[in-house]
Amino acid sequence: MSGKIGFIGAGNMAEALVRGLLDACVYKASHIQVSDPDETRREYFRAAFGVAGTALNQDVAQWADILVLAVKPQVMKNTLSDIRESVTSKQLIISIAAGLPTTFFEAELPKEAPVVRVMPNMGASVGLGAAALCGGMFARSEHLDMTERIMSASGLVVRVNEDQMDAVTALSGSGPAYLFYFMEAMEEAAARMGLSHDVARILVQATVEGAGRVVRVSGLDPAEWRAKVTSKGGTTAAAIAALDKQNARQLIGEAIQAAHARARELAGG
Repeated sequence: MSGKIGFIGAGNMAEALVRGLLDACVYKASHIQVSDPDETRREYFRAAFGVAGTALNQDVAQWADILVLAVKPQVMKNTLSDIRESVTSKQLIISIAAGLPTTFFEAELPKEAPVVRVMPNMGASVGLGAAALCGGMFARSEHLDMTERIMSASGLVVRVNEDQMDAVTALSGSGPAYLFYFMEAMEEAAARMGLSHDVARILVQATVEGAGRVVRVSGLDPAEWRAKVTSKGGTTAAAIAALDKQNARQLIGEAIQAAHARARELAGG
């Protein structure tokens, strides 16, 4: 892509996106900059990617044609105050902050600044991200197309209405953590049954990765695959029965609903 892209914030998600852009040859390192108050992170981006870094958000905001806001929602207002005088309506503003609506940015930035809101996840760090995007009042089709190309460098992208973004945050944005939690529990159970830590970890990782790929490649619903691999009276049936007895499905739903509620709280300030 032509032009220059800047990241305000050099955390894990910014790292994942920069890695994807460089690996997919969407941008050259010389066309990417990051800002972050942590000198260690800036030095890491220089060493790992050849990407320039600065402590001043304003410098990146003035330099970039596309500006990715990659700081936590709780500090976003102060960040926007830093860059307000440096941003113009000709720049594309991409936010990856959970819970904050496009109207929040439109109110804080210059009039008619095009804003696209994105909810990525950590799968982006290995090119297997799942992201959803929506446009603000002044975002045109070309802004959505540019954002989709940027995010596609790190995984799949879908477009949704903004009123669906909090649900996306609860589902796929926070989703990797739910699976990590489940993997932890599987490894702990394996240890109690006498498997070594190393063997358990290898088997759990491969099992989770394989299950996800089977569902995606086949096009079948998870429920169909669960039925296929659950023989009546077998070991899998015993495990599913134990989960059902503890209302695991309800607990998972409640957990995702809690994430959804928190996303809405963040949106409300």
